[in-house]
Amino acid sequence: MIKAELIQRSPVRIFEKSIHGGLKAGEIGIIAAPSGIGKTSVLVQIALDKLLQEKKVIHVSFTQHTDYVLAWYEDIFDEFTRKKNLDHAKEVKDELVKNRVLLNFNQDGVTGEQIVKSLRALIVEGGFGASSIIVDGFDFSRTQRGHMEAVRNAAQELGISFWYSCNVKENQFDKQDIPLPVKDYLDLLDVVIVLDPKADHIEMTASKDRDAPDLEHLAVKLDPKTLLILPEA
Repeated sequence: MIKAELIQRSPVRIFEKSIHGGLKAGEIGIIAAPSGIGKTSVLVQIALDKLLQEKKVIHVSFTQHTDYVLAWYEDIFDEFTRKKNLDHAKEVKDELVKNRVLLNFNQDGVTGEQIVKSLRALIVEGGFGASSIIVDGFDFSRTQRGHMEAVRNAAQELGISFWYSCNVKENQFDKQDIPLPVKDYLDLLDVVIVLDPKADHIEMTASKDRDAPDLEHLAVKLDPKTLLILPEA
């Protein structure tokens, strides 16, 4: 299979269609779930899809285990190529790595303004024209509104999208299935996706999709073994 065909047939296309074309420039999205359900996997699949389209991605990690993040990229790409029999897989992987930057921050030692300043320096002064920022391991329960306002302003100014993971316990949702750790910043968020483990799959549902009053069912799910996005049967 050639790369263009892999992009066209990617389940991420179905995921994006389910949320009205995917996350756009200037928007912020959240993937929320308890620990170990598949948040990082979803973020990496979104990132890999952008990279396959020859777009640049910055992955910001707030964990101390950057090897863990890199392993996700390796494992998911290898799973893609194994299932789809991608032509020239090694050359494609080398191209992807050139368009990805991994940054690591300690949430205790950096402000939202400092993070945005670092991203702006990389994108503008450094000439790394990223279209998407992936943020993994950020603890929303320990941040303040000013941080998210700074991120929102940067997203709109730079014309980039931000996808965050949000770790949340099973009982930390309101009646609209909004994760409580992000409820105070909900007006700054555009899309909120919740992962919900079922008997034979992990359900992906939208708790917020911009201002849509009636949320559409997402036509995708996660495989509980591989944590890959799959179209619903």
